[in-house]
Amino acid sequence: MFYYVKGPVAHMGPFLAVIDCGGVGYACRTTNQTLSRLRAGETAKLYTHLNVREDAMELYGFATEEERNCFQLLIGVSGVGPKAALSILSAATPESLAMSVITGDEKALTLAPGIGKKIAQRIILELKDKLAKGQITAAGERYGGTGVTVIPENKASEAAAALAVLGYGQAEIGAALKGIDLDALTLEAIIKQALKKMVK
Repeated sequence: MFYYVKGPVAHMGPFLAVIDCGGVGYACRTTNQTLSRLRAGETAKLYTHLNVREDAMELYGFATEEERNCFQLLIGVSGVGPKAALSILSAATPESLAMSVITGDEKALTLAPGIGKKIAQRIILELKDKLAKGQITAAGERYGGTGVTVIPENKASEAAAALAVLGYGQAEIGAALKGIDLDALTLEAIIKQALKKMVK
């Protein structure tokens, strides 16, 4: 329904940013990562997700599409609701979350308040399963890619898999990884460089 909202930041609170769009204040539930980028009174653009329940409609907003993509993936995991997803994305960047999934690092996920070992294991299991089946293709569908379906065996495929977790398609990932020194750089550095190329 809403792809993004843009306007002055009218109010900020714990896990909340209110964006003034033409005189209407949109209350966006959000993460500490996004809140750290906002300043009261300054114009902001938040990529949104509308969560509809029987008793409520809540709007969630994020500073980047990667963070919004991760939020949508997390709430698609059984037992993970919006509150837990915000907690995880407040403790981890989209890049570090993707790396945690690809490397199976459940300890990194349990650093988020309210996230126990069982939930962390379920997140890793379900997102890895979706990745293996090629279901994480949000960007792949837009750009004509088919999703990354390889099982990570080296830094190149691990980086590609992590970028797929963030919602990028195979064609876009392949183009972004070209020219990056995959042997010399760490996995995290490869992902960061690829992201910089994709957001230009």
